[in-house]
Amino acid sequence: MTVLLGVATLALAVVGMSSTAGAQTRAGESGSPTCSLQTLKGRYLFAWSGSVLPPAFGVTEQTLSGSAGYHTFNGDGTGTDTVTVRVGATIFLENVVAPITYTVKPDCTGSYTVNAPGNPSFDLFIAPDGSQVATFATAPAGNQLASIDTRVSRK
Repeated sequence: MTVLLGVATLALAVVGMSSTAGAQTRAGESGSPTCSLQTLKGRYLFAWSGSVLPPAFGVTEQTLSGSAGYHTFNGDGTGTDTVTVRVGATIFLENVVAPITYTVKPDCTGSYTVNAPGNPSFDLFIAPDGSQVATFATAPAGNQLASIDTRVSRK
């Protein structure tokens, strides 16, 4: 009787695990994770340094630059960037709060644009759990930014 009870318990455990695995596979087409606007929600810290090339931000030659700040994504395609940007020896923006708009595709890619001087735009590559987002500058021409930004708060 004890052996029969053990076999029945093991069988139930295996059936339970396989139905859980099936539910996870159905979450996204062919088991791939899916993202939505809600995936990006909260405050994400970022910092980067590098160079910008002409004509980005009015430079006429390759110029050292950097920025630091945080993105606040509202989970609905809107948000703000709070940022300080240095281009060469000049502070281009200092603790500026600028509105942003963003998109998120089910494959966890997307884009966002900052409504500030130069209207910088970025491609996004989002962790399925929303904990991190990789950004890659797409505009203005010559903007060489790439960073991995980490969520530090869900608000």
